[in-house]
Amino acid sequence: MSEPKISVITVVFNNEDTIADTIESVAAQDYANLEYIVIDGLSKDRTLDRIKERKEIISKLISEKDAGIYDAMNKGIALATGDIIGFINGDDFYLPGTLAKVAETFKDDPQLEACYGDLCYVKQDDPGTVVRHWRSSPFVPTAFEKGWAPPHPTFFVRRNVYERFGSFDLGYRIAADVELMMRFLEHHRIRVRYIPGVMVKMRMGGTTNRNLANIVNQNREILRALRSHGLNARLFQFISGKFLSRGLQFARGKFHVSTAPRVK
Repeated sequence: MSEPKISVITVVFNNEDTIADTIESVAAQDYANLEYIVIDGLSKDRTLDRIKERKEIISKLISEKDAGIYDAMNKGIALATGDIIGFINGDDFYLPGTLAKVAETFKDDPQLEACYGDLCYVKQDDPGTVVRHWRSSPFVPTAFEKGWAPPHPTFFVRRNVYERFGSFDLGYRIAADVELMMRFLEHHRIRVRYIPGVMVKMRMGGTTNRNLANIVNQNREILRALRSHGLNARLFQFISGKFLSRGLQFARGKFHVSTAPRVK
C-alpha cells in the first residue's frame, strides 16, 4: 500500500516569535507524501515574513482576514487534498517521526478513520521545559461527559470524515475543536485509535488557557455541546473529572524528562 497523503494545516495570527519553530517541525518530519497548508489571518507583525522564509515546504499559503481561528481552520480543510488531515498551531511543534507514525497507523488499518496521541505543554520562553504532560487514553463512549477529550493538535482524521460529518461549528467561539471531536467520536462513533506517546509540544498561553475567563467560557461551550449531542451535562461530574485529569497532567509534567531534540 502506498504512503497516505497527509495534509497538515497551520492557522496563525501574530506569532512571529514562534511560527518558525512550527514550520521547522513540519519540515523535519521526513515524510514525503505531505501537503502543508498555512492560513494566516492577516497578521500585523512579521509572521508572514517568517512564513515566507520557508516557503519551499509550504504547498498553499493564504493571508487574509477571517472570522476567527475555526473559520480559518475550515478554510484549510476546504483546501486540503490529502487522505488524512491534521492541525498544528502557530505556537506548537511536532516531535520527530510523528507523521510517519500516523501514516503507519492508518496503513495498518484501512478502516481506521482517526487517531490521536499525547501532548506536552511547555514554557512559552523555554520549550525544553515541560509544564504539563497530557497523556490521553483510548476512547470509551460517554468519556466526554467526564471532561475527557483528545489533544486536538494530535487528532488526525480522514478527509472523508469531514466531508460526511462537517467541519468546525462556528457557533462555538472557543471550544469548536472539542465539539467537533465529540461529534465525530460520541455521535457518529467513527473508528478511532489512541497512539501512546507524545506527538506535539504546545506552548502555554494559548487561547483557551490564556486567562480564567477563557477557561470558564470554554467549559460553558463544552457543556452546551454535550447537551446538543444528547450527552449528560452534569456540571459536578464534568468539572471534577477535568480537575482530576489536569492535576495528574501537571504532576506528570513535573517529573517528565523529554528525550526529544529541543527546538530552538
